[in-house]
Amino acid sequence: MEKVKEVTQKIVQFVKDAKLELKKVTWPTPKQALASTAVVIILVFIVAVILGIIDFALAKTVKFILG
Repeated sequence: MEKVKEVTQKIVQFVKDAKLELKKVTWPTPKQALASTAVVIILVFIVAVILGIIDFALAKTVKFILG
């Protein structure tokens, strides 16, 4: 029973500490969040296209070498 009480106290303390830390966070404005999301989506698209081109070129090269 003592073990359960100790674990419960640790959980409560963790939640209190987490809540305190979250108050210190500087949260982005909706406009900043939208801009960051757009940048990420654009970069993911660019990287996907580049990797697609590389994959296509390597596939053609392997097909050419192996016949």
